[in-house]
Amino acid sequence: MLSEKAKSSALIGSDRVEGTAVYGTKGEKIGAVERVLIEKRSGQARDVEISVGSFLGMGGTLHSLPWDKFDYDTELGGYRLDVTEDQLKGAPSYRENERDMAHDRDYRSRSYDYWSVSRYW
Repeated sequence: MLSEKAKSSALIGSDRVEGTAVYGTKGEKIGAVERVLIEKRSGQARDVEISVGSFLGMGGTLHSLPWDKFDYDTELGGYRLDVTEDQLKGAPSYRENERDMAHDRDYRSRSYDYWSVSRYW
């Protein structure tokens, strides 16, 4: 069980991020966090992989989006994206059996360009 101090901290453990709901601009649930991708050298969270359209963790697509697109909403108890579900559907994506795609420089470049976020590399 999490202590009150841990609950009120600005920090969060990665195990508590995975599975957190992701909401669109209108407050509708559009997915859930699968994993956070951390840059090895700097230790900075850079990308967040979310699942969209899956049922009981099966099917659906995965999207790796820049961390800068996420904002934690305490009222919703999840992450809010400043994107619509249609924008997400048109974004670069991959399937469960292609998870290494999140590490591919070409994929990440397409994703950062699509979301108009400056690349960190």
